[in-house]
Amino acid sequence: MHAPPEPDQSTAREGCFALNGTELYYREIGRGVPVMALHGGPDFDHQYLLPDLDRIADSCRLIYYAQRGRGASLANVQPEDVTLASEIEDLDALREHLGLASVALLGHSWGGVLAMEYAIRHPERTSHLILISTGPASHEDYMLLRAERRRTAPRDMERLAAMSSTPEYRAGDLEADAAYYRIHFGATLRSPEQLERLVRSLRANFTPDGILKARAIEERLMNETWRSSEYDLFPKLARLRVPALLIHGEHDLVPVECARHIAEAIPGARFVLLDGSGHFSYLEAPDAVRRAVVEFLA
Repeated sequence: MHAPPEPDQSTAREGCFALNGTELYYREIGRGVPVMALHGGPDFDHQYLLPDLDRIADSCRLIYYAQRGRGASLANVQPEDVTLASEIEDLDALREHLGLASVALLGHSWGGVLAMEYAIRHPERTSHLILISTGPASHEDYMLLRAERRRTAPRDMERLAAMSSTPEYRAGDLEADAAYYRIHFGATLRSPEQLERLVRSLRANFTPDGILKARAIEERLMNETWRSSEYDLFPKLARLRVPALLIHGEHDLVPVECARHIAEAIPGARFVLLDGSGHFSYLEAPDAVRRAVVEFLA
């Protein structure tokens, strides 16, 4: 099978729409089934997914957006404005703004958690659920992730703790932030060239003040979800009747068990494990990811 041609970036369409005192940035490329791409972090924006995820846009209408208070959607937002409920409201407002009765949700990392939360609340507005290297669906599985990191990368955990305590990192310095994520993602993204490109894209739309605001938002969202001992989506996922696809990397920093638990919970869900890939399989194995997504949507 021949690989599809590289997407033509000039065909991408950008826009903003006003919502609750701010403007949310979005970007579209392609035609066909609408697929909303939900970025991770949750202190990043959509930029790190580009241009590699665009490969699937030869078979769908791919819609990215920057979540409230992060990167390209930074303006006029305070951390206390952002909650899990506001995140879901923003996503639904963008769907309505674009005139879409329903959308396929493609969530990467934290974006997978947001996708699951939205689908649970609005299954009639969710045509498909695609989770790539999704974050855990419960506090228990989040603790599994933390324990696995401590077991497999104790030296990295020590270095990250030391880095996060430096004045430069605490001030949102761009180079200190980049150094932090070189360590954080170094074990899951083994190509130095890809790692450096990823790290540089994470904060392409951020200033130091924007980084600090995004970190504060991340703290709020994590306290509301993974860090809460009561957080558990599995009973609700078991009642979900939305076609679901999970793609996970063999060397993902999120344990494979966390993704398998979600696939086992959602009735009829498909699970694809990509050998040799880590947390950024759309970058490391773009053709395999495209093939899995295109076949699923078809």
